[in-house]
Amino acid sequence: MNSVLITGATSGIGRQLAEDYAKQGTHVIACGRNTDALNELTQKYACVSALAFDLTDVEQSKQALSALENVPDLWIFNAGDCEYIDDGQIDAALFKRVMDINVLGLTNAISACQDQFKKGHRLAIVGSIASEVALPRAEAYGASKAAVSYLARALQVDLKPRGINVSIIFPGFVQTPLTEKNTFEMPMLITTEQASQAIRTGLAKGKSHIYFPKRFTLILRLIGALPYRWQNALTTKLLAQG
Repeated sequence: MNSVLITGATSGIGRQLAEDYAKQGTHVIACGRNTDALNELTQKYACVSALAFDLTDVEQSKQALSALENVPDLWIFNAGDCEYIDDGQIDAALFKRVMDINVLGLTNAISACQDQFKKGHRLAIVGSIASEVALPRAEAYGASKAAVSYLARALQVDLKPRGINVSIIFPGFVQTPLTEKNTFEMPMLITTEQASQAIRTGLAKGKSHIYFPKRFTLILRLIGALPYRWQNALTTKLLAQG
């Protein structure tokens, strides 16, 4: 691997990935909206270059990503956000915010970058285990990540003939600024360091699907194979137990 581009590189998993790849001496193109955080990365690591723009803005995305000076061979599309629904009350504005960054932001990025994809490149798209099973309060987030999962799986099929590989990443609960806002129990919570290690190891091995933490994501995947009525009962019980 010569270089890696990472969206959402200013915090959470994206920030950890940027730092860990930089420590290996890999050239990192760090993308995000927080210019202060991006400046911290470039000052700390000589092999990091920064692109500050808003992924939800189509024109900004095109301007930032459509003609990179150093084209990476690994593209990690990680940017995302999470907001929860309370008591099943649908908030259209909330849904739009989540979809704009998690789904449309992803498509904006891929659309802007795709002419630079070449044979041997790998796209890594960060989804969520929430896309596998319906979870309480996750109507907006889970729906957005289900769309991300479908998009990524379709791209696996369409890009394979061109020799472009796609990996889909399914994290469970990871300790990030986003999850710090959660007011409920998060079973088998892991650190960003553990998440980064799982992602980097999986990508280095060329895995098409990367799940972590293994036990928690396996439980939800098994639940996801059950009838929907059983799924709802089991996930409610699992989360209640913490």
